[in-house]
Amino acid sequence: MKKFITFLTLVFMSSTIFAGGYQVRLQGNKQTGIGLIGTPMIYGSSSTFYNPGSLPFMKKKWDFDVGASFIFSNVAFQKAKSNYQAKSENKTGTPFYAYGAFKISHLITVGLGVYTPYGSSETWNDQWAGKLLIQNISLQAIYIQPTIAFNISDKVGIGAGFVYAMGNVKMQRALNYSGDSYVNLDGKTTSIGYNVGIFWKPIEKLRLGLDYRSAIKMSVVDGDATFKIPQSLQGTIPENNKFDAELPLPANLDFGLAVYATDKLLLSFELDYVWWSVYDTLTFTFKDQGDLLNSNNPRLYKNTLIPRFGIEYDINKTILVKGGFYYDSSPTNENYFSPETVSLNTVAYTLGLSIMPVDGLSIDVSWLQLFGRKAEKNYSPDKFQGTYQSAAVIPGIGISYSF
Repeated sequence: MKKFITFLTLVFMSSTIFAGGYQVRLQGNKQTGIGLIGTPMIYGSSSTFYNPGSLPFMKKKWDFDVGASFIFSNVAFQKAKSNYQAKSENKTGTPFYAYGAFKISHLITVGLGVYTPYGSSETWNDQWAGKLLIQNISLQAIYIQPTIAFNISDKVGIGAGFVYAMGNVKMQRALNYSGDSYVNLDGKTTSIGYNVGIFWKPIEKLRLGLDYRSAIKMSVVDGDATFKIPQSLQGTIPENNKFDAELPLPANLDFGLAVYATDKLLLSFELDYVWWSVYDTLTFTFKDQGDLLNSNNPRLYKNTLIPRFGIEYDINKTILVKGGFYYDSSPTNENYFSPETVSLNTVAYTLGLSIMPVDGLSIDVSWLQLFGRKAEKNYSPDKFQGTYQSAAVIPGIGISYSF
């Protein structure tokens, strides 16, 4: 039984994808095409997420923007000191966004955003070598953000939004017992946060932006823990249980600048600082203890800094082309690298195209290619070690309309 309790302590680390290592910044296809840069941009209602301070600089009174991306990803694994190999079987992820903004007056603009900053899945074969760590996990998180922004002057705007977050996480891992033994966790939660930004256009050809999105603590209360276990353990381990857990989502501070090198060529740069260090420990508390023990699991993530570069060229009045590049370093701790959150140092390239067939209408398509750099990683509590490599292709499409 002591062995089983120790195993459970490892089991519940698998919900880390909910809180760290994979942040979905696909909240606007205009921004995705230019390296996921949005803080110094005037891109209409999608600035509700990227920098509400730029909302007052919308060209028209009303602006709407909807879209989605499609994540095709996989992870390859090579076990240390072995010929064993495995590959994840991930389902297609579909993060989406919908924004609307309205200029009440020259001084005040209001907006509303519904978007998915966290949403992904990781699926491995049920019998793969790491099945005791993870078999499958999925996350859905939806944020709702009403926003207000003020035009301080013809050059400066500020904005702030209230964030209401809703999350749902599901996970399954095998148990180290005979037959098809496993544990399944299913939890839902809500929480609140905020988003504030400032936009400055000191001269016509230069734009600066600063945005802060707060950390959000997602506290799961009375989540469902279901165990499929041998009959000999059913008297000591509750088959159906409840659990509580607190899962922090990190704060972000983004600074960006964009400059028109010519009337047609826009160059942009952004730095995004992410406070992953809030993800220090993951604790689970069970309602019906039985022979279970509460678990305190160290994660020890570190803060990261993401540099982004982007370019936009105005071919004519109806076509814009874009490109971008960024480098995203992994926040994970070397001693606690688990395959449910395969976060590697990642190089990414983007392409984008905006077509404006009529006044006010824009069709925006984007392409994001990510390469997780091959690296040997170790999950020391379970002595699970091997080499990982990841890749993802993410096309996206959006439509915006202003009048």
